[in-house]
Amino acid sequence: MTNIALVTGANKGIGREIAAGLVELGTTVVIGARDEQRGKEAAAELGVESVVLDVTDAGSVRAAAGRLTDRFGRLDVLVNNAGISGGWEQAPSTVDPALVRAVFDVNFFGVLTVTNAMLPLLRRSPAARIVNVSSKGGSLTAQSDPDDPLHRSSPVSAAYVPSKAALNSLTVQYARELSSEGILVNLACPGFVATDLNGFRGTRTTEQGAAIVLRLATLGPDGTTGGFYDDNGRIPW
Repeated sequence: MTNIALVTGANKGIGREIAAGLVELGTTVVIGARDEQRGKEAAAELGVESVVLDVTDAGSVRAAAGRLTDRFGRLDVLVNNAGISGGWEQAPSTVDPALVRAVFDVNFFGVLTVTNAMLPLLRRSPAARIVNVSSKGGSLTAQSDPDDPLHRSSPVSAAYVPSKAALNSLTVQYARELSSEGILVNLACPGFVATDLNGFRGTRTTEQGAAIVLRLATLGPDGTTGGFYDDNGRIPW
């Protein structure tokens, strides 16, 4: 039986590479994109299907879930990849609260909305996997350690970093709730990948960034759940 996967925010960047990697593994992939035309163009190039999916719009998410239900009847892999940075100027003392809300709306509430809409489909899979794309920036251990390279090199953030820390916590709660159903839920950190999210400042390729996501999306029945990983293994909370 061929696995069915949905990757959000997948018309470009890491999401597109994740979709391409899943195709290589023999998975039937649907990419979610806010812009219908961009989604269709990317899907045609990748040889996959696309669905209009704005993670901040509950109606859009419900419609996407309905299309997947009609088309496939189940979902085996959900990759919550869609995310925004909110820019680089996010000092807590000066940040616009509206910016923080906008970033959380995508990076945290978007994952919550999409995951809950797709759970009925995931529950029809014999071995469902959920991978939420996070960042080591969401590690409180790394952020609070003066000797950690991330602490020394990354800007202070009142939006992006807290949104990823909140996503990490939410993911653990999903893992706890769904473990009895055999649904494995994990977090992947792609590393500092060159994408438009960081103004292409990153030092890693999209292929390198996608590798850990693909690994977690294809875990076997004895795989881990509730973990936070990059290429080097577990990331401290």
